[in-house]
Amino acid sequence: MHATASETMERLDEGIADLSRFRDQARPGWTREVFSDPYRDSRTWTVQRMKDAGLEVIIDNAGNIVGRLAGRTPSAPAIVTGSHTDTVDGGGRFDGIVGVLGGIEAARVLRESGTRLDHDLLVVDFLGEESNAFGLSCLGSRSAAGELTAEDLDRQDYRGLRLGQAYTQYGLDPNKLTDVPWARQRLKAFIELHIEQGPTLQERGLPLGVVTAITGIERFIATFTGSADHAGTRAMHDRRDAMVAAAEAVLAVRAEGCGAPTHGVATSTRVESESRSPNVVPSLVHMHSEVRSVDPTWLSGVKGRLTREIAAKAAESGVDVEFDWSTDNPIVNADPGVQDIAASAADTLGIPWMPIPSGATHDAVHMATLAPMGMIFVPSKDGKSHCPEEWTDTADIALGIEALVQTITNLDGPAGR
Repeated sequence: MHATASETMERLDEGIADLSRFRDQARPGWTREVFSDPYRDSRTWTVQRMKDAGLEVIIDNAGNIVGRLAGRTPSAPAIVTGSHTDTVDGGGRFDGIVGVLGGIEAARVLRESGTRLDHDLLVVDFLGEESNAFGLSCLGSRSAAGELTAEDLDRQDYRGLRLGQAYTQYGLDPNKLTDVPWARQRLKAFIELHIEQGPTLQERGLPLGVVTAITGIERFIATFTGSADHAGTRAMHDRRDAMVAAAEAVLAVRAEGCGAPTHGVATSTRVESESRSPNVVPSLVHMHSEVRSVDPTWLSGVKGRLTREIAAKAAESGVDVEFDWSTDNPIVNADPGVQDIAASAADTLGIPWMPIPSGATHDAVHMATLAPMGMIFVPSKDGKSHCPEEWTDTADIALGIEALVQTITNLDGPAGR
């Protein structure tokens, strides 16, 4: 029997409530970080949820949970959907989870309605999408794409534990993480349902967004070196204060984001002094910052602009500065064909929508190397995400699932050829 909208919403509410039970009680919000005990327990629940929906389930060598709804033509390339169920420290109940529960529900709706796809449908709960103590996000999708490196496995967390060791402790073989057979086959498309994590859809009064591009992310650590002095005796005009230089740099980063001509943001996330003494002028300070945009011109120029401005300001304070820049991911455009199919699906269902960029990164970034990629966004209340206040109405999620089902159906049919 085909599920009704009320049944879908009831299952969504139940699933979100069930998953919210798996959290680190010692941390704020809904904390379920990769490799943790709550995360391990939650994935046992996810496997059963997939099986209850009629999916054949495996856990691949990268730790991804993959549920398969068999199509009529085994040799046809699979359509893939899904997201993740881990959270940031102090996170919420919807980021990633909507895409996993939504994908499972979409598969259930197709099966119960008697809709047999030509292509296999794979619903994936990717391992460890969120940032973690090892400083590497999207572990499962990165592995599936063959992008996880030996250098990545040597990354250490705050305890000195290597990422490779964390995988071993979790029961995964570090030598097999990129041996993911389903991802080595030709894939038809990847479509990810996700909360927007920003305010645009709510502000426009629209229930759906079709993603145009996923932001590029450039991160840097600036190390400021000044001179240590007694805070009570060194005159203000005669100081080489590394903290002052770092404070100027924080403001420079903010100004760069505020001055972006289109979509661009810039954030300083941490400023740390090596000295813990309250009466010493700081001589060594580390500042962690990032810039994001889907505008390639702005993003390509921001590195040089910030480096020059911060260095010049630091020099005025007699402080030296060194930069360590890294690219978290480049700008990734959604596939135009998948965008059109998702937009057409919304139109068919009479759901208002808008094209929208993603200011957050997603597993879709890495899946884009394997298949034509697209994303569907549903609204986030007040644009809140990565915090306990994160919220998306069940009715909005259910509409997103309707659009996801129609998009998958269109990808499977003549429109997807």
